[in-house]
Amino acid sequence: MSGNRARGFTLLELLVVMAIIATLLTIAVPRYFRALEHSRETVLREDLVAMRDSIDKFHGDTGKYPETLAMLVEKSYLRAIPVDPIAKVADRWVVVNADEPEDTGVKDVHSGAEGNGRDGTPYATW
Repeated sequence: MSGNRARGFTLLELLVVMAIIATLLTIAVPRYFRALEHSRETVLREDLVAMRDSIDKFHGDTGKYPETLAMLVEKSYLRAIPVDPIAKVADRWVVVNADEPEDTGVKDVHSGAEGNGRDGTPYATW
């Protein structure tokens, strides 16, 4: 009967494999979340650049600022109002209106997300 021994892993071998996997995960997971946060911040910066560029082009073409961000979409300066990758909604953008008495349209836009970026500056100041 010694030739009919069952083949498989012992409990000790499985525990060693699980310990190795756990060690690798403790190294990889924090890096993954840092990379994910970095990518969200990069997308936020790019969205802000695109919206500000669209506002500037609208102002250059019409001589006035758009009344709302939705007007940029209506006039085809943007395909859609981007979703804030930090706040995860498209309607929390903070608009800064122009100071001019004859034109009080949207002059600038900031993120409405709470918290600070990896560089320590608040998202609302970007």
